[in-house]
Amino acid sequence: MLGRPKFVLASGSPRRLALLNQAGIEPDALRPADVDETPRRGELPRACANRLARAKADAAVKSVQVDDELRGAFILAADTVVAVGRRILPKANLVDEAAQCLRLLSGRNHRVYTAICLVTPREAYRQRLVETRVRFKRLSEEDIAAYIGSGEWRGKAGGYAVQGIAGSFVVKMVGSYSNVVGLPLYESISLLGGEGFPIRFGWLNATAAA
Repeated sequence: MLGRPKFVLASGSPRRLALLNQAGIEPDALRPADVDETPRRGELPRACANRLARAKADAAVKSVQVDDELRGAFILAADTVVAVGRRILPKANLVDEAAQCLRLLSGRNHRVYTAICLVTPREAYRQRLVETRVRFKRLSEEDIAAYIGSGEWRGKAGGYAVQGIAGSFVVKMVGSYSNVVGLPLYESISLLGGEGFPIRFGWLNATAAA
């Protein structure tokens, strides 16, 4: 796109892309990072999210540096962690993992942390961590079995996607909804705008498309 600097989203998540599109921003490229997202032994949820967001940003920087079209782009990376107390829940890929997560979340409070890491064209790093508190209703075994049957949980932190069926499980939420989906919009757009990215560039087109 002419008229603004390049922008790269260091993620392959359709949810993060949709959230950015909602804010009128269309990345020039997606550079999902292949990093090991396994928490370190004894690592706390906040530290895990921050570390992984930085690792994803670093990987994207290396990718962009060898691409003449994208060199000097803004790069945004993010990582979302769901935790009950100090316990980090997995990104569920197996039925048993998802069922275990849902039983743990049933009738309880949990926290969703998303760390965002912005790399500027001068390769300065800016990070923020956003926390949202969520309470689920008490889930019956029928609820859990039916939700697992939907398949919405696959690859999702904590074994659920709040923008889908699991939104009906939420009794209370304190904080950013978009954070729970996977990218806190207010903080992401504030970071970009604060570093000189023209965040309003696509707003007229976004309005026309709507």
